[in-house]
Amino acid sequence: MDTNRILFTGGGSAGHVIVNLALIPIFQKEGWEIDYIGSKSGIERKLIEQLDGITYYPISTGKLRRYMSKENFKDPFKVMKGTMQAWRIIGKRKPSIIFSKGGFVSVPVIMAAKMRGVPAVIHESDFTPGLANKLAIPFASKVLATFPETMKYLPENKAEYVGAVIRDELFQGDKGKGLEMCGFTKAKPVLLIMGGSGGSEKINNTVRASLDELLPVFQIAHICGIGKTDTSINRDGYNQFEYVNETLKDLFAATDFVLSRAGSNAIFEFLALRKPMLLIPLSKEASRGDQIINAKSFVEKRYARVMEEEELTEDSLVHELSQLKEHAPIIMDNMKNYQSEKARDRVIEIIKSSGKK
Repeated sequence: MDTNRILFTGGGSAGHVIVNLALIPIFQKEGWEIDYIGSKSGIERKLIEQLDGITYYPISTGKLRRYMSKENFKDPFKVMKGTMQAWRIIGKRKPSIIFSKGGFVSVPVIMAAKMRGVPAVIHESDFTPGLANKLAIPFASKVLATFPETMKYLPENKAEYVGAVIRDELFQGDKGKGLEMCGFTKAKPVLLIMGGSGGSEKINNTVRASLDELLPVFQIAHICGIGKTDTSINRDGYNQFEYVNETLKDLFAATDFVLSRAGSNAIFEFLALRKPMLLIPLSKEASRGDQIINAKSFVEKRYARVMEEEELTEDSLVHELSQLKEHAPIIMDNMKNYQSEKARDRVIEIIKSSGKK
């Protein structure tokens, strides 16, 4: 067996890939051979296949819905099929360790790892474990937490608090390049709007309807989601993107304020970069409520302001962003209290020590 081979998994949303993208370059520099198991059409495939030196293996997977659907009856068979596919891939590639960022595609991979006797480390980003990780944790050898409060939801014998893993590249952005890519100047602050990797129609529509009130105050970089830009809008100081990847560090460097969903990876990146944020978490109707809990934690620490999606109107959006701008110095001062625990280095250390010898 090659003791310097690692297999990553995780997907379904960008949040289930970002940490993997932070870790992969480190293992590449150290000469590890790297494989990735993901879904056939998830965003993880697009993000990983553009990287050099990584073999991507798509497998069958269910969706783990929380609502009634006839597809729910098919999903167990998809998971079984995906588990056998992952079992064959793991047997062929013989990794010494598997690292999972969660998402529904990771469940069959972690189950197959257990069947093959390969240790698996899971990283849980949210305040409370997601459904996929709840199913996978019994088959894993180690589970890592981003929030210290998450430890009470995890099995004591295999859990460890490590903190948020932040991509080093995000600290290397060029503000000038970020302003240039948007056609912005230094005359007004830049507001970055992110509605999650899938984009939020309600956030998108409310922002566009509020441009007359917002543009005198902010220049707006709006990441709308794939296929969700509005080409009919051509306003000075307003620039739309479907998705930003390689130049995201420059866009972050140019950003003064953020309006965002409350996915854990994203908000910890904004915290590390000291960007005052207004969070609009996914509602319980559209999720299990994890973003609401994430946002509440940040508000309690005074790292952010929050507004429920049900409260989102043109007037409330303009008001909350005005309040964010006014209270930004206090928020940024509170952010100084957040100290990086060098989570990435600790995660790498755990991965290496947990590998099959």
